[in-house]
Amino acid sequence: MRKLEILAPAGGEESLIAAVRSGCDAVYMGGVGFNARAGAQNFSKEAFSRGVEYCHIRGVKVYQTLNTLVFGRELSALKNAVRDAAEAGVDALIVQDLGVAHIVRECVPDIELHASTQMSITSPAGLRFAKEIGVKRAVIARELSKKEIEEMVAVSGIECEMFVHGAHCMSISGQCYMSALIGGRSGNRGMCAQPCRLPFQAKGGIQCGLSLKDMSLIPRIQELCELGVAALKIEGRMKRPEYVAAAVTACRLARDGGEPDMELLQSVFSRSGFTSGYFDGQIDKKMFGIRGREDVMAARPALKDAQALYKDEFPGVGISLEFSMKRDTPTTLSVQDQDSNHVKVSGEIPQIAINKPTDAERAGAGLSKLGGTPYRLDGTSFNIEGGLMLPVSALNDLRRRALEELTKLRASVRHVAFVDRVETLDNPPLHQSGREQPEIRVRLHSRRQLTPQLLEEAADISLPVKELLKGLSEESIPSFDHYTAEIPRILFPGDEQWLIKALVELRKLGVKSAWCGSLGAIKLALEAGMSPKGGYSLGVTNFLSLEELTKAGLEDCQLSFELLLSDARRLNGDVPVGILAYGRLPAMAVRNCPIKAAGGCAQCGGFETMTDRTGTKFMVDCSDGIAEIFNSVPLYLADRIDELLSFDFLTLYFTDEDAGKCLAILSAFRKKAPPQGDWTRGLYYRGVG
Repeated sequence: MRKLEILAPAGGEESLIAAVRSGCDAVYMGGVGFNARAGAQNFSKEAFSRGVEYCHIRGVKVYQTLNTLVFGRELSALKNAVRDAAEAGVDALIVQDLGVAHIVRECVPDIELHASTQMSITSPAGLRFAKEIGVKRAVIARELSKKEIEEMVAVSGIECEMFVHGAHCMSISGQCYMSALIGGRSGNRGMCAQPCRLPFQAKGGIQCGLSLKDMSLIPRIQELCELGVAALKIEGRMKRPEYVAAAVTACRLARDGGEPDMELLQSVFSRSGFTSGYFDGQIDKKMFGIRGREDVMAARPALKDAQALYKDEFPGVGISLEFSMKRDTPTTLSVQDQDSNHVKVSGEIPQIAINKPTDAERAGAGLSKLGGTPYRLDGTSFNIEGGLMLPVSALNDLRRRALEELTKLRASVRHVAFVDRVETLDNPPLHQSGREQPEIRVRLHSRRQLTPQLLEEAADISLPVKELLKGLSEESIPSFDHYTAEIPRILFPGDEQWLIKALVELRKLGVKSAWCGSLGAIKLALEAGMSPKGGYSLGVTNFLSLEELTKAGLEDCQLSFELLLSDARRLNGDVPVGILAYGRLPAMAVRNCPIKAAGGCAQCGGFETMTDRTGTKFMVDCSDGIAEIFNSVPLYLADRIDELLSFDFLTLYFTDEDAGKCLAILSAFRKKAPPQGDWTRGLYYRGVG
């Protein structure tokens, strides 16, 4: 059975040492920019290079995180970060943004490309898309069950990496805008303020309805070995070195057939214990938890025990020794490591032995003293003439110098060639739509919002696939060629079969386009013969990302609503682009519904609400196996249309509005009417960090 890679977090230099000395196989770490843990200590350019050297000496791989969304004005700086990674000799780059993936693929094709969990790969179709853009490994979503993981791995064609221990974000990674909408700190940009850990309550529900316990599958690692995943990832670049050491040690022991110390691990850090709910398919209120006073108090005495786990070097690099001692000839010691690096040193000429000749046993005893080094002895061979003696000090000197030479050889930087094949535009011109006014499109939540007048006035109407299918035999949908089929924002392995069948059926009826909010949805739309329209949740924030999606077959694209309006207006490509201009913006996509946790789906009356500690209400809607949590007030830009003329289309995103309200909002946009009631400009004018 292939040995699973243990991948550890390194948020700073001490955590890096803790991870390596505890026996990890690889680490993931970030520089000072473009990584999804901006709040971690992280590494300067010089410190990063030292960290790579430290790891490579000890046989540990280094994966650099460049896993944030990148604005167009940042692409030149991002390209420099990729150049720095190549100079440091990293083993792989972990990315979320398709524009970043483009730069990596074009400029440093010899560095492996890994898809971050932020890329929201939750289905086999998502893996197929990732493979086509050159991804070698993808981090699959934390929310998958054991059966779903097995299905993903079986059909992926690329390596799959999964989280084995650490924090559960409430939202599916890459699909959370809560921190950005509340405080302007984007989780997709590495600045998440974790508002979900604060009290949120559903009707009759628990006090912290958006805070999950940390996951731990460490006791189940032998099961994971059978799934075919390539690597087990530990979350925690924001956590202490002691946590890293305890988690790595537990993973290594469990993988190698030992008994992990879960009590120590829980004492170092937990939120009311651990959960394996997603993996077991038991998605319920037992998964919720917070870090309480008891958890904090338990950590204090455990830290000293955890520190002991990484006080010494871990012998992770196997070496073999060949010792030669002949009369009247300098002794030699050859050392070869597990990576085929080879060194040879010469020492003293042996003496004639008086009473205790140096035989293989004596020589081996002296040369095998590897304590305090990252080396372990895997084999020895001796070529020794009898009757000769070499002092122990000379043997020690041979060993010391040979290991020093080997370490120098292992430390030599393995530069990766960087070729600048990508042009970046720091100040692109305004996008030119070619229209006097942007096209007004509407997204409806259900057919109940549809009226003949709306059908006549809207340039395009997007409806969820299941809502469109309901109209197959009804006069309310006389012609299907005016519609876009909205594929669910999040897809799981079990969704693909029914979706393909439904899309093919709709295509036969005249529905030509499908709204695609994920990479997997794009693949399914194309496989069903439909033209994909890109959704806001694809996270398009730069022209290279748009270019990648256009090459994949995108017909047009909604840009990310985390863009400043000034940046969005300069995002040019070969397909029409637009923005969301009205509606309650989606804040989270979650698989463990807080409403269900409160009382079960049977008690859910459609749209429900959650309340934060200030009394602000957030709307919740369940469909297609996930719950959407929406912002407290709607976005409204009708009175700002004159600032939106460079866009090809504007989308009115309707959720709980009735048919009359939908018509009224559409009319307001035609008249450029000022807002009424509670509203927001979203992030278009204040931006995100």
